[in-house]
Order: sequence, then C-alpha cells, then structure tokens
Amino acid sequence: MIWMRYIDRRSFVPLLFALVFNSPVAAQQSGTPPSAARTDVGNWVMPAKDYASTRFSELDEINSGNASKLQVAFTFSMGINRGQESAPIVVGNSLFVVTPYPNILYALDLTKPGAPVKWKYEPKTEASAQGVACCDTVNRGPVSGDGRIYFNTLDGHTIAVDAETGQEIWNVKLGDINIGETMTMAPLFAKGKVYVGNSGGEFGVRGWLQALDATSGKTLWKAWSTGPDKDVLIGPEFRPFYSMDQGQDLGVTSWPPDAWQHGGGNVWGWISYDPELNAIYYGTGNPGPWNPDARPGDNKWTAGIFARDADTGAARWFYQWSPHDLYDHDGVNEQILLDLNWRGKPRKVLVRAERNGYVYVMDRVTGEVLSATPFAAVNSSTAVDLKTGRLQMSPDKEPETGKVVRDICPAAPGAKDWNPTAYSPKTGYLYIPHNNLCMDFEGIEPNYIAGTPFVGANVAMKAGPGDGHRGEYTAWDISSGKEIWTINERFPVWSGTLATAGNVVFYGNMEGWFKALDAQTGELLWQYKTGSGIIGQPTTYRGPDGHQYVAILSGVGGWAGVIVANDLDARDRTAALGFVGAMQDLPTATTKGGMLYVFRLP
Repeated sequence: MIWMRYIDRRSFVPLLFALVFNSPVAAQQSGTPPSAARTDVGNWVMPAKDYASTRFSELDEINSGNASKLQVAFTFSMGINRGQESAPIVVGNSLFVVTPYPNILYALDLTKPGAPVKWKYEPKTEASAQGVACCDTVNRGPVSGDGRIYFNTLDGHTIAVDAETGQEIWNVKLGDINIGETMTMAPLFAKGKVYVGNSGGEFGVRGWLQALDATSGKTLWKAWSTGPDKDVLIGPEFRPFYSMDQGQDLGVTSWPPDAWQHGGGNVWGWISYDPELNAIYYGTGNPGPWNPDARPGDNKWTAGIFARDADTGAARWFYQWSPHDLYDHDGVNEQILLDLNWRGKPRKVLVRAERNGYVYVMDRVTGEVLSATPFAAVNSSTAVDLKTGRLQMSPDKEPETGKVVRDICPAAPGAKDWNPTAYSPKTGYLYIPHNNLCMDFEGIEPNYIAGTPFVGANVAMKAGPGDGHRGEYTAWDISSGKEIWTINERFPVWSGTLATAGNVVFYGNMEGWFKALDAQTGELLWQYKTGSGIIGQPTTYRGPDGHQYVAILSGVGGWAGVIVANDLDARDRTAALGFVGAMQDLPTATTKGGMLYVFRLP
C-alpha cells in the first residue's frame, strides 16, 4: 500500500506566506549551497550535481504544472542485468554511464536521434572480483573533470579516459581483491585531484581514502581509517569538537590489540567539497566484524565523518556517528553543504540523513552537532547527547554473542543506506529516500581469514512498524527538524532522488516505477513503469536542443535487490547478510534488467 501523511500545519502556514508574498521568511528558512560549490546549470558533471551534494537542478522547463506530460525520449540497453546504481552524467553533448561489473563506460551522442553510442571503453576487470563483492557488483557512477571521465572498477582500479574519444589516459591499481578489497564508489574530482576510497568491510579490509593527481593518476596522499595517527593523517591541524574523539593514536588504542589492521572503516560512499574552506567531507564505514563483542572500544575512526584539507589530506576534525557500532551502521552517506541562518545566526552547516536513523545538522567548520532528530523508526538508541555528541544506545537492543536480539530498528542497512538525498533551496526541504526495516541479530564467533567474509553475525530483516511497508520517501524541513510529508512504498526505497527548480522531485521504487512528485505537497504528478526495479540515481540536464531531460537507470540489484540479481533462495531469510528476510516477495514484483531511460516533454 502507498499512502501519504498530511503536511504539518506549523510548517505549512509560514511556508504559504512565503510563497504568496515572496517574503524574506523563505530565505531565512532555506539554506543555500556555497556559491563556489555550484556547477553550471545545464550539465550534470558529477553524481551529486555539485560539490555541495545538493542534487538540485535549476532547470525548470519540467515543472509541477506539466510533469504529467513527460514521455520517453530514448532508451539504451546497458547489456548487464545486475544492480544499476550509476548516475548518468552529462557534459556538453555527451551522456556518460557505467555498467555494473565488468564496468563498461559508455558515451552516448546527444546530438543524434536516439542518442547512439559515441564510444565505449571496456576495462579488463578481473572476474574473480565478483566473488568478493559484498552486496552485488554495482558501480555508482563516473565523474567529469578537465576533459576527462574518471571511474572505478570492481577489481580496484581507477581509470581516466578522454571524454571526447574514450582513449585511456591512465589506469592505476589501488585495491587487492585477494584480501576482499573492491571499489564501487563514484570518485570526486576537485582542484585537479581525484578522490577515491575502497570497499570491503565485510571482509575485514582496512579502509582508506586516496587523492590522485588528475593528470597522471599518481597518489598524492593516502589517509587510512584505522591505525596510528600518522597513518590517519592526524596532526597539529586536528581539532575534533567532542572529547570522545580527542586523544593520541585512538585508531589503535580504541581497538583490541592489532584488531585495527582488519577493522573496516571503508570509504565507499560520498564526498563533498567546500572550495571556500578548501575542505573535503566524507564518511567511514562499519568496523569489522559486525559482532561488537569481538572488538571492545569505540573502534576509531570507523562509522564517522572526517573533515580534511583538500590539498594535504590532513584531518581537521572527526565525529563518530556510532561509536563502537553495534549494527553495521556504515557512516558513508552523503553530506549536503549549506549556508543558512541557524537559530538566528549564520552558520556553515552540513546536513546528513544518517544510517542510524537521525538527520544531523552540523557546523562544518568545527564538527559540532547542532541538532539530531530521528526521521524513521528507531529503538536501538534513544537520542544524541548534544553536549557529548554521543549516541545514546538502548541496552535491551544491544547484540550479544550466542543470543538472538529481536526487532532492532533500524536494521543493518540503516534507516537510509547509500542512496542519496536531495535538497531544494526553493522549499528548504531535504528529500529522503529510505527504509522502514527492523531485524533480528545474533552475534557469533568471527574468524579473520584474508579474502573471506568477516562478519560474525546471523541477521534476518523484516518490515518495520506500520502496515508492512518497507520503504518511505520523506520531505523533511531542516530548519524545524520535522517531517512535512511521507510516501510509503512496499519495498525499501533504494534509489537516489533529484530536486528541481520546477518544484518537482523524482525517485524510483523497486517495483520499477519512476515517479515525479510535487516538491511542496508530495502529490504524485506522473509515473512510468520501467522494465525492472529502480535503484539508480536520477539526473537532469539541458540537451543540445535546449530542452530539459530526466535520466534514470532501471535494473534491480544492490544489497536490497540481490535476491533477484543473484537468484537467491527466498526461503533462506539469512541470505545476503539477512536482507533476503525482508525481500522474499521481491521476485514476484520485478525481474532482472539493465536499461537507461531518458524522458522529456512533448
């Protein structure tokens, strides 16, 4: 069943006045991304649209008054029927998109009817990488910069090709699949550098972020997520706001002896960049193993967020979302950078809908948490203590080795996983595609063997509170910290989302419906049934003909949809690290696929 909650009157009244009279109230309630962090209007050069990660487009030809008329402009078969998580990016007259393994990069010519292939680059990705991909063989997209396209491959390579010809410029190997290390993230290009991180926390792989020279691919610096301060690039500039993150060599002392060497903290999510502060912001993944009994301590620097100098990599501050993470709550989600009036003062903030179930508003200069409010069903914790910064856990939901703890909310994928939010400065709302999932969790004894799973838990997921729905799409007022409206979906909403100046937001569901909603009210304006479940990232661009287009990949998979992509047995509720327990009926709702769909007005 799909339904929508009503708009909160307290939020609606001032909003109505702002809309009718164009008053300063709207400007005070809405933040804006730093001007230096924005990109050109017509193109979409990176998955996040801009350095501030807003996923907001100023294009408004498609608007709430005409979105109902959207129709297919062209399609393109990806040729791979696995989870399609890539963002289609557009630079000039070309659209670029990456397949799941074997990570073929395509350039489509937008000047010609049907957007035929302009060129394709096919890396020789090692087949054995598929065997150590935790949660499907996905890729989250390419990025453009300085006339080149950069992307990662599942077997741990970062590659640069000429955007016009597809000719390889450089190809560097950064990961080792023999220890379970893979790369699925979308790189970030900024200031002549390409920032990339690794995956593999479920194999005990030690996390890192590297900055590569965009011209040569040479590593300029590498920051580990665990280990001594020199490895983590912690030095005199490091000034974390909270005492829990202060101290020497916490990346060692907050672990059992030597456990940090296979402690996870992988960097497989999103990176934002503030050119004015010359800072990058990114999250670190879960500690290994999942079973917390095997790793007493806070397990720095996992399940948290770093602010670093973009040139040197030197850490400026760190904040840990989930100290001594109990539930596989990776801290890799996107952070949206905004300048806004917060409680009457201008603040440079970052906003995150975090896996542990809270929307955080943080001062991005200091790392102070200004607010943290639940946006989904949460019983594993009670609050975030704003004085100490520490998440307050619920003792009755803490896992134990040899004991099944039931109905923990949110489940391991969190209230929201990697799938990115969007922010509209026109409404002041954060649009959150997320989960409504809980789980049963049993800790078991883990054993670390390089290249094999290092989890130490049996998990079975299930629908969260309500009528059995497992996904939600929420409009969230950042200033008030309140939900405005929510759409409930049958399955987890595993796609990203997009907001536009035309007062329209877009997202897809795992049954294959691609939807356009009114950004103010949540009213369904239009929907189109694609051939497979949607877990991709919608983007929009101005074509060579001057008209606005919207693009999305259809192709179910990823952790949520691996039951279909891998033909898993629905009777095994613990399969796919427990996600099959919540998705046993997905094979009856969708099939495998791999198709790019692009829409426009007549």
